[in-house]
Amino acid sequence: MLLQKKNRVIQLIDSLEAGGAERMAVTIANDLADKIEFSGLIVTRREGDLKKSIGENVVYTFLNKKKVIDVKALLRCKRFLKENKVSHIHAHSSSYFFGVLIKFLFPSVSLVWHDHHGNRIHSKKANIFIKISSLFFSGILAVNLELEHWAKQNLYCKNVLFLPNFVSSKVTEDVKTTLKGTEGKKIICLANLRDPKNHLLLLKAFHQSDAIKQDWTLHLVGRDKKDEYSTTLKNFIKGNNLENNVFLYGSCSDTHHILKQANVGILVSTFEGFPVTLLEYGMANLAVVSTNVGYCSSLIENEITGLIVNPMDINEISNKINRITTDLCFREYLSLKFNTFVKQNYSSEVITYLLIDFYSKLN
Repeated sequence: MLLQKKNRVIQLIDSLEAGGAERMAVTIANDLADKIEFSGLIVTRREGDLKKSIGENVVYTFLNKKKVIDVKALLRCKRFLKENKVSHIHAHSSSYFFGVLIKFLFPSVSLVWHDHHGNRIHSKKANIFIKISSLFFSGILAVNLELEHWAKQNLYCKNVLFLPNFVSSKVTEDVKTTLKGTEGKKIICLANLRDPKNHLLLLKAFHQSDAIKQDWTLHLVGRDKKDEYSTTLKNFIKGNNLENNVFLYGSCSDTHHILKQANVGILVSTFEGFPVTLLEYGMANLAVVSTNVGYCSSLIENEITGLIVNPMDINEISNKINRITTDLCFREYLSLKFNTFVKQNYSSEVITYLLIDFYSKLN
């Protein structure tokens, strides 16, 4: 059922690699498809695994942008917007700059910037460009309350809304990944292999825990750039003879299927905005161990919907892994509580209505 016919919206994102902002861009485009007159998705620089997750009712185009200011890509985008009578550009993360350039070519469009960057307030140099660009924003969406406050205090656009990330029941994926290890004893960490995801400390805590003795395995799913960060992790796994206990899968598009095979979801990042990963853990009925940064502690109530840890405390993380892997009844209690909480508060039905109302007020 269409809620607002006048809204014709495209999501703008730099790539379709399996990151949090990218997954949200695809999720929003998919969920808006049957609620507004037109829902599209424009990718500027690079396609990726998430392309397979785009719904059939979403109009998609790839610009293949080659440089910072790519005139051909800009003109292709303008033509797409004009042909589809787009009213709103919803630009995610760093794609805001391309959105501003398009605004010069297509001034009638409303430009919304969606800030997913949990460490925004500490990135002063990059924020100079955002502040200037905010002169051209019609609205700003922030993934947590801290970012909302920062935007209101520092940017020229004062039309700012805290919009929680959400998960959708509409899942389109090519099922292909099978997790190794003993059934019923699988811990998953869904995070690209990069700072600030803190994988090395997680490996050390897992190695220190008693979980390995009980045949538990740890599964790292996320983009592997084959860089120094990745090499350090692999060297630790090999150096501590963990090849039969820790498994790396790289970037995978069938995350819903993967999570359904796991029993515990863990995230120990040193900073986060509003991790979609935690919501996906909740929808998959996983018991969760979560870092206490960003919006995480607003999602996870310690001992009720999950376990909270200090991401720099290896002993605490190890102890929480012990706690959650040794008590089946406790795991089932946590997973049920968190699953219910996510469905009631962060489902697409709840959040997309807020988003559509925000779009409508910009017209």
